[in-house]
Amino acid sequence: MTSQPDRKALTRAAFAAAAVLTVVTVAGAAPGAGAAPASPAGTPKLKLIAASKAVTLDRWEGEPGVYLDLGTYVTVDGAPLELNVTRRSYKDPVVARQILRDGTHTTSRTLPAGLVKDFSGLPGFLEVSVKNAAGQEVTRSKGTFCPNNASGRLRPDAPATSHYPESCSTNPFTLGSVWGVEKGWAANSSTVDYDKPVDLPVGEYTAKVSVAKKYRDLFGIPDDHPTIKVTVRQTGDGTSGGGTTGGGTAGQRAASPSAPSALSDPHAQHSQHSQHSMGAGHAGHHFGPRGADAPTPGALSHALEARGLAHHLGDGLGHTDGSRVAPALRADGRRPTGRAGVPANVPKPDLRSLPAWDIAVTDGEDGDVPGKDYLAFSANVWNAGPAPLVVDGFRKPGADLMDAYQYFYDAHGKQVGYAPTGTMEWDPRIGHEHWHFTDFASYRLLSADRTRQVRSGKEAFCLANTDAIDYTVRNANWHPYNTDLSTACGQQNSISVREVLDVGSGDTYTQYRPGQSFDISDLPNGTYYIEVKANPAHRLQETDLKNNVSLRKVVLGGTPGARTVQVPPYDLVDAP
Repeated sequence: MTSQPDRKALTRAAFAAAAVLTVVTVAGAAPGAGAAPASPAGTPKLKLIAASKAVTLDRWEGEPGVYLDLGTYVTVDGAPLELNVTRRSYKDPVVARQILRDGTHTTSRTLPAGLVKDFSGLPGFLEVSVKNAAGQEVTRSKGTFCPNNASGRLRPDAPATSHYPESCSTNPFTLGSVWGVEKGWAANSSTVDYDKPVDLPVGEYTAKVSVAKKYRDLFGIPDDHPTIKVTVRQTGDGTSGGGTTGGGTAGQRAASPSAPSALSDPHAQHSQHSQHSMGAGHAGHHFGPRGADAPTPGALSHALEARGLAHHLGDGLGHTDGSRVAPALRADGRRPTGRAGVPANVPKPDLRSLPAWDIAVTDGEDGDVPGKDYLAFSANVWNAGPAPLVVDGFRKPGADLMDAYQYFYDAHGKQVGYAPTGTMEWDPRIGHEHWHFTDFASYRLLSADRTRQVRSGKEAFCLANTDAIDYTVRNANWHPYNTDLSTACGQQNSISVREVLDVGSGDTYTQYRPGQSFDISDLPNGTYYIEVKANPAHRLQETDLKNNVSLRKVVLGGTPGARTVQVPPYDLVDAP
């Protein structure tokens, strides 16, 4: 696990009120945990609050500015806030519906058309104005509110845990999401433009925060304007301890929406040491477009950008962003015995591939040939259910391969069958270094008429639930266990491994990971198609084999050493 995250992900300021609101980390739930409980009330009451009257923001040396983590929350009372966000296909717009429960009946209302455009949250929800000591406005921001963002209880009689998902999807090909805040809980709304640092010099400021009028009218939110005193202070280069926001302990390293506090997470301390000693990445290792040292800006969620070091991330104070580290799902202690077989009516997974995205021309990754042109991309295979994909690998002493088995369960979670399904192999390459299940998916670059294979790609993968693709499908698990590659991919000396792709979730392999590219050095300019195919050898048993293939059109141009690629929109999704 060696792809280094951008240092910015480790130096953004902590949420201001981390010490004020207790953040409840939700443990993994069993498959089917997406069913929402009834509420005795109907319409939720929302209110914007500031957990602290003053915050301190660190401006790290070498950074372009500070991140406006102001410690504001949206409180919910009377009933849960629940939104169901879907699109029927990529040809249809996103539709958001508010779900209202009164204890015996469930109703819904559709939010205004065009209000919600993707699955990252409610756009333009929060408005922030920052003035300097002279009373002059120096910056104004609008921020998206993800109800699934860092949340915590307001009082002890509120539900002990939240059954809602813990992040909002930024995958461009998401199909369905559920957003929610439990009754008596508050969701952090402070992630205002945390991808866009604000150039505030060291000094004193006043920030005024409010909810946009269209959302106040829609949800009946009072027109409150919390005011927060902001102190911006200069710190070092981010490799040594600094201050925190919101009255945190001095010397604690600042955390971001995608990186935990070093004191609250021992893994983070190791991550920071690695950053300091190894730099932003391995020598000669490129990420994203040619010459860049980071993924294509805005193309990936922070959890995915740092996937190469996902075992150093996790839930911590002030954030639950989907980069959490959950316990590994252990393989059975021994190989299955008895005759292999699967009852005819047993639930099975349904693997589907998403169109490729985050497509760029690069000069290769570790292990590639220097000086060549590569077409890199990100790809995802997800499970539409109704059953999780569970694959165990068992290794004979001294063997280089594990024997893999697919397991099947009845509606009560009891194992009722198994089937041999190929092998698992150890991948020693930088950026992998874990056990791959073979024949999970394949990549091919096809000719313009889609009849000839021009190039082929990897077929072996470690399975992890990196993205919530559709949490509205039947039996979707809103709290999958293995959400990063460290939880279930094993070590080189592992004797057994369990890899799981849960219902509603997908596994993204990003374009800056070795194997995620085609050598296009000798290909003529023109139109091609990137094919992503799930379960190519049909070794896995699933409910439907007819929806396993997706195609993404690309147009190559330029000259050797300066190749270009154009990526037309995929129906309504413009995600190159």
